[in-house]
Amino acid sequence: MAGIKDVAKRAGVSTATVSRALSGNGRVSEKSRLAVLKAARELEFVLSYSASSLASGRNRNVGVVVPSVNRWYFSQIVDSAAAALLEAGYDLTLYNLSEGAKHRDRVLSEFLLRQRCDGVISVALELSRSELGQLLAVGKPVVGIGGVLPGAHTISVNDKAIATLATEHLLSLGHRRIAHIGGIEAFENDFRISGSRREGYEAAMSAEGLEVLPSWRAHADFTITGGYTEAKRMLGHPHNRPTAVFCASDEMAIGTILAARDLGLHVPEDLSVIGIDGHDLGGIFGLTTIAQFPGQQGENAVKRLLGILTDPENADTLPPDEDARTELVVRSSTSAPADRP
Repeated sequence: MAGIKDVAKRAGVSTATVSRALSGNGRVSEKSRLAVLKAARELEFVLSYSASSLASGRNRNVGVVVPSVNRWYFSQIVDSAAAALLEAGYDLTLYNLSEGAKHRDRVLSEFLLRQRCDGVISVALELSRSELGQLLAVGKPVVGIGGVLPGAHTISVNDKAIATLATEHLLSLGHRRIAHIGGIEAFENDFRISGSRREGYEAAMSAEGLEVLPSWRAHADFTITGGYTEAKRMLGHPHNRPTAVFCASDEMAIGTILAARDLGLHVPEDLSVIGIDGHDLGGIFGLTTIAQFPGQQGENAVKRLLGILTDPENADTLPPDEDARTELVVRSSTSAPADRP
């Protein structure tokens, strides 16, 4: 059986270069990397990652922590992160916190500290100073997705800004009776996603001097079913029916479109609807949305984390917080109100 010395001899490089080229740890010229790969294929040599981890202190494994794998946004991040890690030769250990605070405490204070993870990608979790400190203290770099985490590198979304943009889109079309379906209190635990999006809506309405009626406010669980239930109640109100609804998620916006249709309303002639996310189903429903490209967020988080692991000194020179890409995608669910002068 060929060994690492045989590969080095055939490729004309050192054994250290072979190890770096095959493990992805450290810098290797493209010429040397290709020579090592060619020699390894010819000799049918496979690097022992257990031995490599002992030598490098790396386990080539990244822990990804998400609130729930059942939600579209989180599943998109996990899928893209898994693909990017696989491409880089890393394993992924997934921690799903769907059971709430009990699981969160165990994962952050126990599992991640004892498991052989080189680093952590935290999704939509506002880690406390203590939670973050425990990980950094044992040499596990953290990249967060969703909001700023002091002491960690993050890829963040300005939820208030994108909610303001969504509402301004409806205002620019001439709507003045604009309702909002936001998230329930459970979604206020980390980064205040629901509250920030509500504040963005209120700021845009206030800037135009518009009153927000109590009947134009609703709260749901970011699902199609939740959006449908609240929209049907709101749109069935006998007085001051809104001409447009801004939903804090695409799934709730889709639920709103379905509720409007069941009530005999036409979208967008009778009701304009806009959401946030860029959900795969948005195109089917013609949904106008603020897309936030979760797949890119996952890829960028992996790129940032692997960069820290490979070259921590260079990573320290980069801005710690990166703004996630967002984009207003206008489709057929929004138009000028029928009663516009």
